[in-house]
Amino acid sequence: MSYFPAFIRFDNKKILIVGAGKIAFEKCKHLLDFTSDITIISRLYCDEIKELISSYSLDFIQKDYEKGDIKGFDIVIAALDNLSIQESIYQESREFNCLCNCVDFTNYCDFIFPSYIKKGDLTIAISTSGTSPSMAKHLKIYLQKLIPDSIEDFLKQMKEYRATMPKGKKRMEFLNDKTKEYISKWK
Repeated sequence: MSYFPAFIRFDNKKILIVGAGKIAFEKCKHLLDFTSDITIISRLYCDEIKELISSYSLDFIQKDYEKGDIKGFDIVIAALDNLSIQESIYQESREFNCLCNCVDFTNYCDFIFPSYIKKGDLTIAISTSGTSPSMAKHLKIYLQKLIPDSIEDFLKQMKEYRATMPKGKKRMEFLNDKTKEYISKWK
């Protein structure tokens, strides 16, 4: 079954990453594009995670995961080599009603991390629902080349128009024309 594409606001959402190796580092790096309200629990950690913890003032609890550690978190990422611990974290997430992602264990994922492009307010997510992460990666690279760096300035301008113009058909047509004009210059 495919995953439904949704964009989640992280305002007031507490995120827990269990594990602090290379995969946890990659997941944390992606999350930091959207929030820094991240706690990491792990007895061992890689140098890259240590640097993120320091640079972003992330909460870090240096210990092994224990049942109950996910209490109070909205989103949990289990990035451990031990699949039985990942499974127990997923089962526990059912009790605490939080979203869970067990890396490389899709049967225990409420959501997956898509490949994505982020330029200012523009975010494009690409997923093959785990079928071919390499396709998502290469499609991302292809699309990145198509999107001009000026997109951030354009979106700021559009945001200003939306904030200052009265709602209605005239505004909608104006914004639509501006967008079509901007995109036509990409060719």
